Amino acid sequence: MIDVAAPAPIHRPPPDHASLVRSIRAWGAELGFDAIRIADVDLRHAEAGLLAWLQAGYHGDMDYMANHGTRRARPAELVPGTVRAIVARMPYLPAEGPGDWRRHELARLGDPGTAVISLYARGRDYHKVLRNRLQQLAARIEAAIGAFGYRVFTDSAPVMEVALASQGGLGWRGKHTLLLDRDGGSMFFLGEILVDIPLPADPAEAPHCGSCRRCIDICPTGAILEPYRLDARRCISYLTIEHKGAIPEEFRAPMGNRVYGCDDCQLACPWNKFAHRATLPDFDVRNGFGAPDMVDLFQWTEAEFNQRLEGSPIRRIGHERWLRNLAVGLGNSLRVAAGADPAHHDPALAARIRAALRARLDTATPLVREHIDWALAQSPD
Repeated sequence: MIDVAAPAPIHRPPPDHASLVRSIRAWGAELGFDAIRIADVDLRHAEAGLLAWLQAGYHGDMDYMANHGTRRARPAELVPGTVRAIVARMPYLPAEGPGDWRRHELARLGDPGTAVISLYARGRDYHKVLRNRLQQLAARIEAAIGAFGYRVFTDSAPVMEVALASQGGLGWRGKHTLLLDRDGGSMFFLGEILVDIPLPADPAEAPHCGSCRRCIDICPTGAILEPYRLDARRCISYLTIEHKGAIPEEFRAPMGNRVYGCDDCQLACPWNKFAHRATLPDFDVRNGFGAPDMVDLFQWTEAEFNQRLEGSPIRRIGHERWLRNLAVGLGNSLRVAAGADPAHHDPALAARIRAALRARLDTATPLVREHIDWALAQSPD
């Protein structure tokens, strides 16, 4: 018998952490991330604010925000062994669009014939895109240094993403609570890789909002109670995406034609003149969501909703809430189209909206019917 010796184990030298960080940034750029930083994971300074926000009930129906308590501020408890977070951002502003995109988007809020869908949701579901890219980045690191402990996240676990990103110098928390950067505005997604490698941490970014309060002043529902304090229960993004029940009547008129999400605070922010365009085709506009006809969207069957929105983040709210949101938008558009303002008076559009709303009454669920009844009452015949 021939005695075949086992292959000698491969011994890699200890990684040069500073060099590794440079490589991680280069690999990240190849994968579509426009900035990557390294954050220390000690977020104890953020715990008091988180607990106070939860105690005030500002999270509304988002029970998952409270389920893990302080673990959100303790990544090392979530993933034992974690000592650093690789924090990354990816721009989602569609590559194609007008140069003065903020002015263009604000103008669409006054068009009663179209539905406004948040810019981030007009393309593919970012959860899948970022998670896949972050996993590829982790694989590149593993190929370079060998096996290491890590876990990938993108808005998918109890992680305080903005706190980590700001701690790592990826930007600073704006008064609207979103992350801001002088070179990239806020039109980007965040993702993290929690790692057990003691990489050199980047310094935090100083705030640069100054005395500006445009995001606070423009909020249609007054959801930004004061700088850095958001009551999600008043936020249109929360109401149209996270909230499962009836939309409170006090917020229906302020919703206007916003049927999924709200970008107003970002449109008002001066730093977004520096927002980067997406480099991945995943975030190109789909389904004509740049300026969709609201009546047409309301007429989608559940099968059409599921088929057209396959791979879209919108699909997760389900057809019923989609119709609920659109009914509110149609009610607001009906009030405008049937109103006395000659700039927007459009009897044909008003008639079309009434017909679409009435056509759904007999088959509507109680939730949707409540909002249809409200919509029709905005301008009865």
